[in-house]
Amino acid sequence: MSAIRVLLADDQTLVRASFAMLVDSAPDMEVVGQAGTGRAAVELARSARADLVVMDVRMPELDGIGATRLIAADEDLAGVRVLVLTTYDTDEHVVEALRAGASGFVVKDIRPAELLDAIRTVAAGEALLSPGPTARLIARVLAAPEAPAARSAGGPDELSERERQVLALVARGLNNAEIAEALGLSPLTAKTHVSRIMGKLAARDRAQLVIIAYESGLVRAGATGG
Repeated sequence: MSAIRVLLADDQTLVRASFAMLVDSAPDMEVVGQAGTGRAAVELARSARADLVVMDVRMPELDGIGATRLIAADEDLAGVRVLVLTTYDTDEHVVEALRAGASGFVVKDIRPAELLDAIRTVAAGEALLSPGPTARLIARVLAAPEAPAARSAGGPDELSERERQVLALVARGLNNAEIAEALGLSPLTAKTHVSRIMGKLAARDRAQLVIIAYESGLVRAGATGG
């Protein structure tokens, strides 16, 4: 199995250097580039053929949200995942990063082993979201008067009743096995439902499904159990 090709994007040299040492110490991943600006991150994602970008939210020239949006919109970078770095898990910019196409987020003071696990999770195509904090964060941002309008792409109304049930459980942080148990399905059937929902809603991954579920009102704060 080939190593996960990781690009580190942070405007602090020391942070990049420490993360680079950590990532390169893992046998299943390698650092293929480092960027100090969002614009450089986008360019390096292309030239270095990265599988995953660890992206700081706040950077000069082009912030992490804008850089994530460009990566997500580029068909040539369709397989590149973005893991957002933030100082606080209550950072409201995280929601915009998830909207822009990030697959999850971690705080900068994360433990080394947890960061490596986060990279593996996102590189495998899974979302990395902490259900409780993420739900509260999304709900607070969407409740703000200046919150951006929900996206114009397809919403839950296009889904069957079963698919809406599955989407609600995805938004609450359940994995495929847990969804299967909750709805009396086989894990394979649950996985098929999730894949079909992603296709109907043009979502890159489960993180995008969470955003759609909250933006549409299918799931509301306080109903997550988180």
